[in-house]
Amino acid sequence: MLEKMQCEACEKGARALELEEQQTLLAQLTGWQRIQRDNIAQLEKCYSFKNFKLAWAFANQVAELAEQEFHHPTIAAEWGKVTVTWWSHSIKGLHRNDFICAAKCDALLQ
Repeated sequence: MLEKMQCEACEKGARALELEEQQTLLAQLTGWQRIQRDNIAQLEKCYSFKNFKLAWAFANQVAELAEQEFHHPTIAAEWGKVTVTWWSHSIKGLHRNDFICAAKCDALLQ
């Protein structure tokens, strides 16, 4: 269960996960997509809400989660929708931390 795990610091020399490792972890998530943006693999999901206030509240929860895990995503809040994008800046790719945080985002709604 990814949402029960804690992020680890990306040590010097940490490597991005291989595609096969990414696909194995992605299979444990619901609704997340692996995308390429600026040649960097990222995880992205759009969450839907009834209005802006609920979307904003969720965006704030994701921000709190990011601070707790010391791993920070892109969060785009708009009317009825929040898009969250995770990737590890230091390794310019996906790390296990990204999948852990994606699972924790989903758990915020449970």
